[in-house]
Amino acid sequence: MKEPYYAVIFTSTRTDGDHGYGEMAQEMEALAEKEQGFIGIESAREEVGITVSYWTSLAAIATWKKNLDHRFAQKKGQKEWYSWYKVRICLVEREYEFNTLTT
Repeated sequence: MKEPYYAVIFTSTRTDGDHGYGEMAQEMEALAEKEQGFIGIESAREEVGITVSYWTSLAAIATWKKNLDHRFAQKKGQKEWYSWYKVRICLVEREYEFNTLTT
């Protein structure tokens, strides 16, 4: 990814049971990929779930937040899937990585 860009960090704890969460998560990722300004997504879930999506601008993030299907998923999440969550929006000015597969 070319810096600078934005990261939306969604940290959460889930309620018990799936209740359609897995399917909706896949649908939201596919939908986000179609949004202008979307760069990518990474996710991990254990006791605390962390999903980070990457965007070219704050305007692109705001457009995604207003997406009607995304808003539906947010409301369903508040009612059924999450006992807690926090969203952080950060400017990424630099990145680097270590990867033994490419050395």
